[in-house]
Amino acid sequence: MPRGDGRLSHDLDPQRPGPQDACGVFGVWAPGEEVANLTYFGLYALQHRGQEAAGIAVSDGSGVVVYKDLGLVAQVFDEPTLASLRGHLAIGHTRYSTTGASNWENAQPTIRSTSSGTTIALAHNGNLVNTAALEKEVAERGLVADGATNDTSLVTMLLASRPDLSVEGAALEVLPQLKGAFSFVFMDESTLYAARDPHGVRPLVLGRLERGWVVASETAALDIVGASVVREVEPGELIAIDEDGLRSTRFAVPEPKGCLFEYVYIARPDATIAGRNVHAARVQIGRQLAKEHPVEADLVIPVPESGTPAAIGYAEASGITYGAGLMKNPYVGRTFIQPSQTLRQLGIRLKLNPLRQNVRGKRLVVVDDSIVRGNTQRAIVRMLREAGALEVHVRISSPPVTWPCFYGIDFATRAELLANGLDNEGIRRSIGADTLGYVSLPGLIAATEQPKTRLCRACFDGEYPIELPAGNLIGKHVLEGVGRRVAQEAPDTPEHTATPLVATPGGATVHRP
Repeated sequence: MPRGDGRLSHDLDPQRPGPQDACGVFGVWAPGEEVANLTYFGLYALQHRGQEAAGIAVSDGSGVVVYKDLGLVAQVFDEPTLASLRGHLAIGHTRYSTTGASNWENAQPTIRSTSSGTTIALAHNGNLVNTAALEKEVAERGLVADGATNDTSLVTMLLASRPDLSVEGAALEVLPQLKGAFSFVFMDESTLYAARDPHGVRPLVLGRLERGWVVASETAALDIVGASVVREVEPGELIAIDEDGLRSTRFAVPEPKGCLFEYVYIARPDATIAGRNVHAARVQIGRQLAKEHPVEADLVIPVPESGTPAAIGYAEASGITYGAGLMKNPYVGRTFIQPSQTLRQLGIRLKLNPLRQNVRGKRLVVVDDSIVRGNTQRAIVRMLREAGALEVHVRISSPPVTWPCFYGIDFATRAELLANGLDNEGIRRSIGADTLGYVSLPGLIAATEQPKTRLCRACFDGEYPIELPAGNLIGKHVLEGVGRRVAQEAPDTPEHTATPLVATPGGATVHRP
């Protein structure tokens, strides 16, 4: 019997999901520690960033092993599996697909051997925008693909295609060629590496253990393994950690453009980004919402869990009582069962149910993080009215999402974005609310305590900080179509052909030089 995918998203209709999180990456160099267990707990803390697949690569100095599969971290790994993954350094990944289909071949970490006997494993958070060009270079080099169709596998192949260079040297040659958003953790038999794109779109932090080092997508993952926060990995920086310690190299001039949507939705509330606690930022966004869009009401309620901090801030600034109006079932995710249309219309109650005693006869302010297609808000407004709410005033802790993201978040297409085709009044009517208010872009930016110039705001204002390719050579499934075309253009005599390591569900080939 097929199993449910167990995804933790608060999407009410699996056929029409909201914004999907970027991936989570984790790496640890700690001789004498159980690095696979540390990586497991680190990925557990990053589960919200990706729920389609999980994987861990580990090295004992003589070989690299990758274990990966589809599913949540707790579904993929158990104690016997972790006990078999022994070594002194490891990397891990929890995936939501932004390039390449959601299948086992595209799960990470990716792994590749070089002709000189080195093995490279790599995990990626973000999304590259020159994937088609990289695929063409891979084909021109005559490299043999391993069945994966994601940008991460291309980077791994390119790193492994330079056997005359050390892995560090290969990285310094390959990283400047990459365009887009990337926070990498990668490794060979002896060294842990971390790199962040010159714009620093996706977060990456460095931590210190008593006997080692940790890198992770968010500070929360450092907390869970007992590591102290040292600093962020800088945009355009490559870090290498081995028995000689930590060394840092710049491969590009930094031009910081951190993702603004991390503060709204993606990052955990207990994370810190650029020195700003995310929960505090979201509470401040709620306060700003109350100033910009006041209303007379009896109760402020959040759409759990993502709307909770902003709802607290809204209640605090407005003087309106904060309370619970919707209860979320934390154990229900998408399943393999395909409900009928009738059951799908009732599917909201699998995840959210109103507290009728709290909302009946009340004028409600309902705070949520964003509106993408409007299906979630439409269903919630209808459900609250059916539960007896007198008025439903919707407040959103981000500006209207009018542009797609190409840097690691999978929004709907622009044609599906509700705010792209309707003005504020049109959206209000569409979701059935009495009033609707979005926080302003300047108000959101102010809550982050970051200068506007250091933030990527593309999904809100259409100003993309990293140039996008012309034509249609971009998108989640670009390699499923482009790969066949560029392969036909590859030369007959390859410059170098690396032997791919073929992994299977529940493990990977061990490479020992």
